[in-house]
Amino acid sequence: DEFISSPPRKTVRFGGTLSDILLKYERGETTDFELLKHQLSDPDIKDPQIINWLHEFRSSVTYLTKDFDQLVSILLKLPWLRRSREVVEEYLGFLGNLVSAQTVHLRPCLRMIVSQFVPPRITIREDDVDISDSDDDEENLSENFNTCHRALQTVARYVPSTPQFLMPILVETFPFINKSERTLECYVHNLLRVTVYLPTLRRQILELIVEKLLKLDVSTPQQDIEDAEEAADNSNTEEKSTEEGLFDMEEDEEREGNKVISTRSERMAHPLAERLDILMTILFAYIKDVCHVEGKLDINKTKDLYRDLVSVFDKLILPTHASCHVQYFMFYICSFKLGLAEAFLDHLWKKLHDPNNPSVIRQTAGSYIGSFLARAKFIPVVTVKACLDLLVNWMHKYIDNQDTGANAYCDVALHGPFYSACQAAFYTLIFRHKQLLDGNLRKGLSYLQSLNFERIVMCQLNPLKICIPPVVNLFAAITRKYQLVFCYTIIERNNRQFIPVVRSATGGDLVQTCTNPLDSFFPFDPYILKRSKKTIDPFYQFWEELSAEDLENLKKPIKRGTSEDEDDDFLKGETPQNDGVVEIAPNSYESHTRSPVSSIGSPADCYVQYP
Repeated sequence: DEFISSPPRKTVRFGGTLSDILLKYERGETTDFELLKHQLSDPDIKDPQIINWLHEFRSSVTYLTKDFDQLVSILLKLPWLRRSREVVEEYLGFLGNLVSAQTVHLRPCLRMIVSQFVPPRITIREDDVDISDSDDDEENLSENFNTCHRALQTVARYVPSTPQFLMPILVETFPFINKSERTLECYVHNLLRVTVYLPTLRRQILELIVEKLLKLDVSTPQQDIEDAEEAADNSNTEEKSTEEGLFDMEEDEEREGNKVISTRSERMAHPLAERLDILMTILFAYIKDVCHVEGKLDINKTKDLYRDLVSVFDKLILPTHASCHVQYFMFYICSFKLGLAEAFLDHLWKKLHDPNNPSVIRQTAGSYIGSFLARAKFIPVVTVKACLDLLVNWMHKYIDNQDTGANAYCDVALHGPFYSACQAAFYTLIFRHKQLLDGNLRKGLSYLQSLNFERIVMCQLNPLKICIPPVVNLFAAITRKYQLVFCYTIIERNNRQFIPVVRSATGGDLVQTCTNPLDSFFPFDPYILKRSKKTIDPFYQFWEELSAEDLENLKKPIKRGTSEDEDDDFLKGETPQNDGVVEIAPNSYESHTRSPVSSIGSPADCYVQYP
């Protein structure tokens, strides 16, 4: 009975030991070699057989030169991961022996390991259409991933040059963004795990992940996400109106079972936004885990990660126009310690005032400074003052150098960074003026008067003409309220100088006005991805509802283009918690602070000056 029930313990047959078969093959005798390949390729191969084969191969790795790459390829395809512990241990030993004796097989070994970073593919057909994707129901997925990382660490221990060969493989194996959320989630999670034991690759891996996240981000404009959410809400409302609809919802939740980590209310309706939300959640969790040891902030580890993230920010985020969510990894890490936030502001300031940087980078840096100062709750008033001092002093020096020269006129192409700095200062004042004046009104007013906004507003470069109307509206109202500067005369003069131009090749019935000549945007506008926003919201300054007195100051809007849709909380003049929307100007946030759909260049100049 014991003999019948136990599988045969196979050793290498057909001519003796493995080394004999390989030597025969080199002499041209291929029969035994072909039988060997056939046995190894058998889908029904048993664990004891695999162990015996691997044991013999481990002692014969010196024979496995490049001539036997086909045989090595078969060995790398062995189903070792989902086998017994003995098979796994024997296979890891074989991998270590193979790469240490024959480094020519390093790349195939790395490819095999990285290919296991995603759930196994299963075949699914619906109505004769192949919709195969990852197997989300794999029970031992976490254990398999752990084993893969052990294998990678084993290879790296034997071959010190592993990182330089691994990185290109990680890039080429990255799943397409239309793969399932689970596939992308597993791959990104495993990439971040690699950075723990191969720290030299961390910056490159973070670059790779952020690059993919940016592609998702720019492929899903905020308006598309909000439209999808609105359509989903309407659909859910209709479902709830019938018993059948309620039954369908319950069935969906039961079918998803414990696999889907989120409830329906947490899922994003837009499929690409759903993927982005999951991946941003993973990135935030990684940042937190790296920076904290046993729940306490490790300042050295945090500084090291900050340097890597700033490098990625400079290379990928700063040159990308109007991304909505990915840049929040900098917002999040800066929330851990004030010193990091100040270092980030200093970094952006150097980008802005350095004339050797391209103008578009300087302008974007200005947008980041203004948005960060306005929206980051963790930045105290003293830091806001220090940044305003830097910005305003630089603006005054710029005016000193330009106001009497040949270029002393309003031109975005010539003075883009200056206008960006102005908008950053105005935007910061709008959000922070109450804090700046809090406690000691006389002292606060004295500080604001010392900034001499009047000179900036009245200068020949005319920043109120270039900054977007909602910012100009509120800045004018606040500075009038505190008698810092009266902007409305200049605003009205600017409005009289320009008329909108008909821009339509077909019938001449389309009127467009260029209300955002800077092509500016606010990078830290409200974050709308449902899961990951829970990480950001505690540190985020939402726009506070305007008081009756403030509303009285905003009765005189700037009419530079009309539209009814306004998305941003600041531009609506509302708090997210309040349903009452207080309009401050009939201007569209979409047209002011986001690029056209093409995201290429600035909107065309749409005004004609009176003779």
